[in-house]
Amino acid sequence: MTIMRFESQGLPLHADLAQPLSLAIPMDFDGAQPQFLGAGRAHAAPLRIPGFTGDTRQGGSCNCEEIRLVAHCNGTHTECVGHLTSERVFVADTLRGGLFLAQVVTVRPVPAGDCGDDPVLPADDLVICAAALQEALDADKRLAPRAVVIRTLPNGADKITRHYAGEAPAPYLTAAAAKLLASREVEHLVLDTPSADRAHDQGRLAAHRAFFGLPLSSRRAADATRPQATITELAYVAPMIHDGWYLLDLQIPAFLCDAAPSRPLLYPVRFD
Repeated sequence: MTIMRFESQGLPLHADLAQPLSLAIPMDFDGAQPQFLGAGRAHAAPLRIPGFTGDTRQGGSCNCEEIRLVAHCNGTHTECVGHLTSERVFVADTLRGGLFLAQVVTVRPVPAGDCGDDPVLPADDLVICAAALQEALDADKRLAPRAVVIRTLPNGADKITRHYAGEAPAPYLTAAAAKLLASREVEHLVLDTPSADRAHDQGRLAAHRAFFGLPLSSRRAADATRPQATITELAYVAPMIHDGWYLLDLQIPAFLCDAAPSRPLLYPVRFD
């Protein structure tokens, strides 16, 4: 047990840093894995160069693999505003590390036609609407979170290996819901869906833009009012992780690109 005691917004809190809860979908290169937007499978194979095979089962002196994946489509990943800009903005520069006070909430998506957030959206699409998100966040108002983790219902374990195909294969945020998070100064959003936006939305990406504070007409990084924000997608929030307060550790490799595979870890927070 490694207890860290700290204060946030005037309240004394503590967390056990020895008991992390992972939100990352394990990447099984040889088995079932999630896929999105028609991207191929993530793939790993032994490095083969003259005089060397990177597989001890094939006579190699050690294991050394080449890996191919699409960060946005092949598993849990974290992205930054560079996902939308002409300038190359790197997620490793945006997310420098640290622990963020996070609130885990569970939301049941509703048909866009019953939501009223955006009349442009197809009425039958399932969306995370602003009203439902606000109700979930306001269930515990003792603190203001810097990060929000959204679990959508139903929450079957098939999310770990689901192939998301089609125009709208999973629930997504309305722009109004993303604006709600931005208005509450939430900087880091974790979703258990493949994208904050509809898979095919004619390039609007309205929820991404609302969360990053990037105008709909702009691809300029300088126009983003929330360049420090990140969105993590294709996470899995297991049923044993209860709604409530946590410290979030967003772990990513130092990739100089707009998105990178990630391992979000949660540490349960207790009130002293």
